[in-house]
Amino acid sequence: MTRARMSRRQLMLSGAAAATVLAFTGNAFAQAAYPNRPIRLVVPFAAGGSTDLSARLVAEFAGRELGQPIVVENKGGAGGSVGMELVAKSDPDGYTIGMATVSTHGSNPAVYPKLKYDPIKDFAPVTNVVAIPSVFAVHPSVPAKTMQEFIALAKANPGKYTFASPGAGSLGHVNIENFMMLAHIDLLHVPYKGAGLALNDAVAGQVNAITDNLSSTLPHVKSGRLRALAVLGASRSPQLPGVPTYAELGYKDMGEGGWFGIVAPAGTPSAIVMRLNQAIHKAMQNPEFKRKVEESGGTLVPTTPDQFKVQIQQAMARYARVAKAANIKLD
Repeated sequence: MTRARMSRRQLMLSGAAAATVLAFTGNAFAQAAYPNRPIRLVVPFAAGGSTDLSARLVAEFAGRELGQPIVVENKGGAGGSVGMELVAKSDPDGYTIGMATVSTHGSNPAVYPKLKYDPIKDFAPVTNVVAIPSVFAVHPSVPAKTMQEFIALAKANPGKYTFASPGAGSLGHVNIENFMMLAHIDLLHVPYKGAGLALNDAVAGQVNAITDNLSSTLPHVKSGRLRALAVLGASRSPQLPGVPTYAELGYKDMGEGGWFGIVAPAGTPSAIVMRLNQAIHKAMQNPEFKRKVEESGGTLVPTTPDQFKVQIQQAMARYARVAKAANIKLD
């Protein structure tokens, strides 16, 4: 009789083991059933820009693969930091994901000492999606046909030539600060409240130069209202085949341009991360997805979660170096 009975301790241990098995089974079932409701995709910038366009393509095509709607929510502010903070603090269940950029996970951590999220610790990388080159362009009134000629002009006239950016500490600002250090030139920074205003004044000749996304700059380059001198990307743009990359010009430390990728909150189960990764990669194979990305000047760059994590770390290291050297800090 005694042998048939279980001690109180044995009963407790048995109950705990059963609870663990049930919890594990429940989690596995939830992950296997994922997704069973709509997914929110937070875009940390206003609607209508390149980041938003890429996010809406992911939402449309990956939503089909997952069998659930992906609802885009634009949450702009502080150079993308507001939206990314929202993602970082969301439940790690796969139902809130975010569109990370070189700004939110590269330059912002370098220039905002009080950033309310950690680009590595607070996120689970899912995949990179689109690489978007930027273009350094000057107004036609600037007597330089090539970047070499522009550098020579800038060296001969320190502080004379101006460049526009979407604002102090923005990616455009930090990129040009990096270029100035690498090329040993001194340009005068003119910050604006947004990329649209900066581009308008560059086209009007109120400022001499600007760096902006290819999709925004290209129409003005084609019309002759701006002259493209360099492309920040892994390779030359098919839309501007005659314009060299910074790397070709000898400035490899400028990096390879901007990107837009998907992240989830830290702690999101790996099975869910991989489900998202696979669905997005399948979506990216759709010819319509690819066509729309290429029309915007982008290139598809699918990665594993670990590869995307390395790209984030590289961006953070590059911009931390630039921000420190140029003493760029924002409250």
